[in-house]
Amino acid sequence: MSTASMATTLSDSAIMLRRNVKHTLRNPTTMFNAVLFPIVLMLMFVKVLGGGFDVGEAYIDYVTPGLLVMAVGYGLGATATEVNSDMTKGVINRLKVMDVSRGAMLSGHVIITTLRALAACAAIIGVAFLMGFDPGASALDWLGVLGVVVLFGFAASWLTVAMGLSAKTVESAGMSTVPLVMLPFLSSAFVPADTMGTGVRQFVEYQPFTPIIETLRGLLAGNPSGGDAIAAVAWCLGIALLGYLWAVSTFKKRA
Repeated sequence: MSTASMATTLSDSAIMLRRNVKHTLRNPTTMFNAVLFPIVLMLMFVKVLGGGFDVGEAYIDYVTPGLLVMAVGYGLGATATEVNSDMTKGVINRLKVMDVSRGAMLSGHVIITTLRALAACAAIIGVAFLMGFDPGASALDWLGVLGVVVLFGFAASWLTVAMGLSAKTVESAGMSTVPLVMLPFLSSAFVPADTMGTGVRQFVEYQPFTPIIETLRGLLAGNPSGGDAIAAVAWCLGIALLGYLWAVSTFKKRA
């Protein structure tokens, strides 16, 4: 790609990002839902159910990493519906007539979704501290937490954009992200995997969300695990690549 083409793509991406930011600000329900539901789950699990779980540490410390992952997931439905709406209502075709970079049309959605995920995670961390969260993370560990959240948000965003492009209707686009919301419940987010029954335990240990959650848990405790981190990064990169290739292929076919 030439320097001029790259500059055009970056400029168009910035324009699309501003467009998506304005849409988010005009529809605060999107941000409200992404932040509210993980906080409600935190209150429910810690204050209502947390006393029934023996995880070997304060339950708020144990559950916060999983809720960070869930905070990313709860914001994905809005992205899928926005992408599908742009496709089915002809917005993308109108942008093509204006000679807007095709890459910018997709990357704008990816960037705003990642930013919404970061805002939701910041809210979760803030509420966790109010509820007695006591991490042992160093400054370097916190940078690692930020890196994992950004990488996971980026990967999930590309996969969600692909789902939104592939869906036939806005309603089905929103429903397509349900597995990404439900999978954390079948992970080590709320109880350790070794407390689960045979079959479920193996699924939990080998599904992608568990190493991501365990990496965040280790970083926040100040005791990161290299094995979990490698698996988490590998899963995120794999999901991002799958989402990117799927999104680009679908976009070329439908746009």
